[in-house]
Amino acid sequence: MSTAIIILGFIIIVALSSYATFLILKLKQQKKRQQAEQAEREVTANAKRTQVLDDIRYIATAMIEDRCEISEGVVRIGRLFEILSLSERVAPDYPSLFKHFELIKDHPIMDARQALPKQERMKLDLIRMKSEAALEQGISDDAKKLADYQAKAMH
Repeated sequence: MSTAIIILGFIIIVALSSYATFLILKLKQQKKRQQAEQAEREVTANAKRTQVLDDIRYIATAMIEDRCEISEGVVRIGRLFEILSLSERVAPDYPSLFKHFELIKDHPIMDARQALPKQERMKLDLIRMKSEAALEQGISDDAKKLADYQAKAMH
């Protein structure tokens, strides 16, 4: 009977060892798959970030070449930096652009603008035009710097 107990114990140990090995291999596969998925997400995120930075440079160049109105370019660039969560970090480097952006970022556009009473639209236009006039040279200088913008490495 003691031999049967030893054999049974051996079988149980082998079975448990086999199951433990199976679980370890399964965990390694899962970890490998998660790492591959994370790497894929990073590649996608980097591609999107690169595209947004290209868009910022393109808009800045269009502003310099007068193919894009000042306020439209400022709002687009400001929103793109918000998408990248870089607004606070880059605002000191482009003070005129972000000063104008802060003033006009909440102004309604398109249908929402048309829905406003004429007096309200005129008031917003006056605010926008005064800011454009006061900050035009600074915004132009900021756009020139942004045309060659390269994101700094984050720590």
